[in-house]
Amino acid sequence: NIDLMNLADFCRNCLSKWYAAEARSKGLELEYEAARELVYGMPYSEWKDKHQAPVSAEQQAEFAVREALKKEGN
Repeated sequence: NIDLMNLADFCRNCLSKWYAAEARSKGLELEYEAARELVYGMPYSEWKDKHQAPVSAEQQAEFAVREALKKEGN
């Protein structure tokens, strides 16, 4: 997820939140965890176990720079 955050400034969890919010705005019942399962294609805990690697120092540094730039309005 951090690679997607660094590349696109959003992640699958963000997409899941937007998906659930849009469903609710259309009068549909869709909880965040259910939306997350739709986005990830499996339960989030399972996806993490299969695909999520530890975050590297370089990834953390890039994320910190991007967050600082956002706070500055860039």
